[in-house]
Amino acid sequence: MKLGVLQFFSWPGRHGPLEEVYARALERIEIMDKTGFDAVWLAEHHFTTYSVCPSVHMMGVLAAARTKRLRIGTAVSLAALYHPVRLAEEVALLDMLSGGRVNWGAGRGFAPSEFDAFGVPIDESAERFREAVEIVLQAWSQERFSFQGAHYTFDDIEVLPKPLQKPLPVWMAATSEGAIDWAAGRGFSILMDPHASTRELGAKRRRYADKMAEAGFSDQGRDIPMARLIALAPTTADAEAIARRGAQWLVDAYAGPQHAHRKKMPPRTYDGKEPAQHYVDSVILHGTPEALVDKVAELKETIGLNYLMCAPLSRDSFRLLADKVVPRFT
Repeated sequence: MKLGVLQFFSWPGRHGPLEEVYARALERIEIMDKTGFDAVWLAEHHFTTYSVCPSVHMMGVLAAARTKRLRIGTAVSLAALYHPVRLAEEVALLDMLSGGRVNWGAGRGFAPSEFDAFGVPIDESAERFREAVEIVLQAWSQERFSFQGAHYTFDDIEVLPKPLQKPLPVWMAATSEGAIDWAAGRGFSILMDPHASTRELGAKRRRYADKMAEAGFSDQGRDIPMARLIALAPTTADAEAIARRGAQWLVDAYAGPQHAHRKKMPPRTYDGKEPAQHYVDSVILHGTPEALVDKVAELKETIGLNYLMCAPLSRDSFRLLADKVVPRFT
């Protein structure tokens, strides 16, 4: 079992200087390096205080400079918003500067505000994303390459540097059935999202395995990071209180039905519950460190969890995760 951290750069209520948000995150990343976490996965978002990290590649260079063994993951590079050759260069440079420690996670994104601001028609975003992935992989694996697509055309260009890792490990963010089917059909490993319920996560994981088999691939031996919001405390009651506060902030700041980025997406039902209660009941893993260890063991058996990507909802949750949970798995 591997444990990583999905690192957000949240600025709730714009309280305090933004530079303190980055300083605390980097301090946490240094602790991850020393305590046995497999990787930090940096979350890219734009135009929201939910997470103020518009460039996971720039942040990744700083994280690499502060660490020695921790892998540096992107969760994700929003590939549809980048020029794909520039994206290939930036990730390869990060891999070179980190000494070959990059995990590249790529995703399409889903917020219309991001697509609108960057001039990417949302109806073209999936096609642009897939084209960008193909270009990046060709740029890394071929000395020189040419490409003819619907959105990009290149003729005999050499992209430098190449990644230090050969090959550089790659994951595709896959939340919808269409994204899961495409990733499985191409043989890509996937990253699984922090907003699905554990029941939904299990169903998606089974679908991925089935679609991989249909396409002639195997999911055996692959690390499939599943992102989970984590609330830990010395007592069950205190952990639930952290989970409830985190859920309400999450719904208010980003994931609730009132937000504009949901208007063009299929409406979520939250299992018929009030949204924050749904997160507490079905999404967030909360309890004592011992209870979390037991829950991880259960999820390993029931849904095939082999890589837990933790998103701690409080500083105390992270400390308990590092001190009490990671030693049980490393």
